Amino acid sequence: MASTALAPPALRRKRRRERLRILGFLSPWLVGFPVFFGYPLIATVYFSFMHYNQIETPEFVGLRNWTYVLTQMPLLGPALWNTLWLVVVMVALRVVFGLGIGLLVTKIKTGAGLFRTVFYLPYLAPPVAATVAFVFLLNPGTGPVNDLLGALGIPAPAWFNDPAWAKPSLVVLSLWGIGDLMVIFVAALLDVPREQYEAAELDGAGAWGKFRYVTWPSLTPIVLFAVVTGVVQTMQYYTQALVAGKLASGVSIGPGTVIQPGYPDHATLTVPQLVYSLGFQNFNTGAACVLSLVLFVLAMAVTTLLLRKRAGLLRAED
Repeated sequence: MASTALAPPALRRKRRRERLRILGFLSPWLVGFPVFFGYPLIATVYFSFMHYNQIETPEFVGLRNWTYVLTQMPLLGPALWNTLWLVVVMVALRVVFGLGIGLLVTKIKTGAGLFRTVFYLPYLAPPVAATVAFVFLLNPGTGPVNDLLGALGIPAPAWFNDPAWAKPSLVVLSLWGIGDLMVIFVAALLDVPREQYEAAELDGAGAWGKFRYVTWPSLTPIVLFAVVTGVVQTMQYYTQALVAGKLASGVSIGPGTVIQPGYPDHATLTVPQLVYSLGFQNFNTGAACVLSLVLFVLAMAVTTLLLRKRAGLLRAED
């Protein structure tokens, strides 16, 4: 094949236009990646070695911020534990619940569109509004949920006011807004070839056999996508936990009010909340950048582990 230098002028112009067209399609990423990811990451690494209060000139302090965050910060342990707990429990239950709702919706013969809409609508609720509604519904003193449980003779928990129930309450809130995963799983389930189910029936497979040998292998890429995106999103879990803690605490929030996150007893404190508290309440930008990098490394490590596990399973199947 002739090289580009020896190609006719018309062919060279055609190849040049193809390259420009490709660069045009790639331009949003080529511009967005360094501006919205590369520069912030480099700036975060830079400020992690600085003493900076967002007013005065940054001052180099070496590893002082890293030493403080990793060895001296008292709330780092609870924040990491709560974040990892939510990653494991919330992501797992959301995937299972979303897949279950997807299977249910695909089996409905009449009114499937209505049921899809009903299950999807809660996902469209703004996070703050949804959290406010749930704190009201689960209020241990005046909430209708505890009134109903009491009428049924079931011991009513304190929900967001109890350290043992605060994180499970956030999980319940996340399951209420499961519509995003439900839609993805419904699309994947409808895409499974009917011929494979018919072949499984001819081989004598029951409902569980068809799910195990037909449905599940077809869904594994979608499950991996749901788990990876869920891990990344939960590592950044901030709004619902902060709003729920502030409302459940009963503290009046007004201009200039500074409330430490994590109520009750740091049970809802997550790493993103700690980053915000360090950077914008205590004006310790260097320590906040260190904590952001720790969170970034954790998210990358978990994501890499999941992807490598998936690649190993594929190699084993081959």
